Amino acid sequence: MGISIWQILIIAVVVVLLFGRGKISELMGDVAKGIKSFKKGMAEDDTADAPKTIDHQAGEPAQSAKAEDQTKAS
Repeated sequence: MGISIWQILIIAVVVVLLFGRGKISELMGDVAKGIKSFKKGMAEDDTADAPKTIDHQAGEPAQSAKAEDQTKAS
């Protein structure tokens, strides 16, 4: 005793009559915007959790300066 195609069609007709085609398309548009926003937020969250790369070229002078300070102090 499952739901037949006729019952689904009757429910669909009643929904369209109650809400109208314009309101249903607005709802679907809002759902689509919500899904896009969610995916964008998840993509931004993934990049925030990614390990940051270290620029070794910028770090070398600071390291060599520390080494020079230690040799001078000795």
